[in-house]
Amino acid sequence: MLFQPPGFGQKVSNTSLGLMVYYTQTAAPWTTEEDLPPLIFLHNFGGGASAYEWSKVYPAFAATHRIIAPDLIGWGQSAHPVRDYQVDDYLITLAEFISQAADSPVPVVASSLTGAIAIRLAVERPELFQSLFLVCPSGFADFGQDSGRRLPLNVIRTPLLNSLIYTLGATNDLAVRNFLVQFLFANPERVSDEMVAAYLASAQQPKAEYAALAFLRGDLYFDLALYIRQLTVPTVMFWGEEAQFTNIKLGRRLASLNSQAIREFEAIAGTGVLPHLEQPELVIGLLWRYLQSAGV
Repeated sequence: MLFQPPGFGQKVSNTSLGLMVYYTQTAAPWTTEEDLPPLIFLHNFGGGASAYEWSKVYPAFAATHRIIAPDLIGWGQSAHPVRDYQVDDYLITLAEFISQAADSPVPVVASSLTGAIAIRLAVERPELFQSLFLVCPSGFADFGQDSGRRLPLNVIRTPLLNSLIYTLGATNDLAVRNFLVQFLFANPERVSDEMVAAYLASAQQPKAEYAALAFLRGDLYFDLALYIRQLTVPTVMFWGEEAQFTNIKLGRRLASLNSQAIREFEAIAGTGVLPHLEQPELVIGLLWRYLQSAGV
């Protein structure tokens, strides 16, 4: 709660893997009426990830939409079941969550691996989605190439050692700042103390290492190219021009596989994989344009 914008509070939704916390308008200056059209924001994976990732963007839409920004299972304030997380865990719990959060097809904004999972879910359950607005969506094993793993498998699959790696690499101020600077942002000067504190608070949640290590090991990776051709939900892609691991050439290649569903591809200059944290005002402007053009 400390890192959410004024007027936003926590609510919970029950899933088969436990409670999923989400953030929505609960107090002034926002209306809390339920009849506003819903707009869902889904955060990325990675040590310390949470709904905070979208907190600089979604207040801009709070006067016109019912904001729904969850911490995914295993992240942030949501349940952290002890398990070997797989993609199906997120396909199932996201379908459960969206079904409870909205009575009709809903526009969804998502980033990176979660954006790719949203595509897979939209292929399986297109009736859940009105439209998709995705930032750097990637399965991290696209076209058969592993773009996400940064440590040898024999290291991150070693019991105790992998937990030590998580403790040293994600649960202290210096490590979190280095992660944001080195891997997520194009401009290190845009990394604020608040961002570091928010990621650190999420990474330090009890049992947070289980989901994070599943991501680090690559247990959640898949080849998005195998699914994206089947997408029928209208989609817009945004891509940070300086995104690491999942560079913009990959994004254009993925988008070219389905020009019928993927209506637009917007490159965002001077940003990495999280332009919505790094240059939120640009993402707000672009998102407004495409929401309006889609009649959302």
